[in-house]
Amino acid sequence: MSPHIHTLTGNLLWEKTFNFPTWEAGRTQRAQSAAFQVGGKGINVAKMLTRLGAPATALCFPGGATGAECEAWVRAQGIACRTFPVAQDTRAGLVVRAPDQPETTFLGPDVPIEGAAAQACADYLDDCTEGDVLAICGSVPGWNSEDCAPLRAAVDRWLERGPVVADTYDPPLNWLIERPLAWVKINRTEFDALFGDQDRHEPVVNRLRLAAETWSPRAWIVTDGPRPVWFVEHGGAPASLTPPQVTEVSPTGSGDVLHACLLHAVFHHQTAFPDGLRQALPYAAANAAHETAADFSLNNLPQFGSIA
Repeated sequence: MSPHIHTLTGNLLWEKTFNFPTWEAGRTQRAQSAAFQVGGKGINVAKMLTRLGAPATALCFPGGATGAECEAWVRAQGIACRTFPVAQDTRAGLVVRAPDQPETTFLGPDVPIEGAAAQACADYLDDCTEGDVLAICGSVPGWNSEDCAPLRAAVDRWLERGPVVADTYDPPLNWLIERPLAWVKINRTEFDALFGDQDRHEPVVNRLRLAAETWSPRAWIVTDGPRPVWFVEHGGAPASLTPPQVTEVSPTGSGDVLHACLLHAVFHHQTAFPDGLRQALPYAAANAAHETAADFSLNNLPQFGSIA
């Protein structure tokens, strides 16, 4: 029986996309079209897993009217979710697109997880089935706070009975890399931030080897947009894979699609880690060639369970 994957999104996002023929700072401009979507790494991962037919549940912390709209959207997408409400409104974001300019995203203030919500989520995690997978995705505001202590303790208890993976940064990442995660998947900027000024200028391959020797996760993945994806398993040598080249429409969510496909390959099809990563790359590239996260066509992509 395939393990259930639980994706934890600590910083949900109510997000509007405005499309302009062109735009310029300092002027009033009218969009040609607009769309609503819910952002957050764990939401994107759960969405992609659901499209692949994999058992997954998105865990999130909605608040206020924006949070209610986010929850309704997630459920309308057919994504199983478990919510732990907070008092403050879910943060809002705006994505601005125009054919002649890079995509620009504006994000509202983060919303820290409150103590009652953290405890409710911890209780949920403690009740999950042994052998399930927990994916901690994106930022978790207030991670080091007393309010989040129950959540940190629940993650430690989870590690005694099932795999934990992470795609996060700042305080949660610094805390998690001291623990035996199945893997850490982060982008190049987040990876660079783990090192001091002197080491930061070392090639990625050298620092990846150092990360595997220094910290506790059993594997590391470092993405860098359309550039090669570097990875290493504990005791092995760093290696890289080059994603398929596509005409980029929006990079948003491509790392999350990669993560979802790797989770699906490794935990549902028992694919070897490097092969699962290789199999996930075309999906991430297809996502970058599409406007919205995890909405691209699955036709003509390699099927999971075999390596093309």
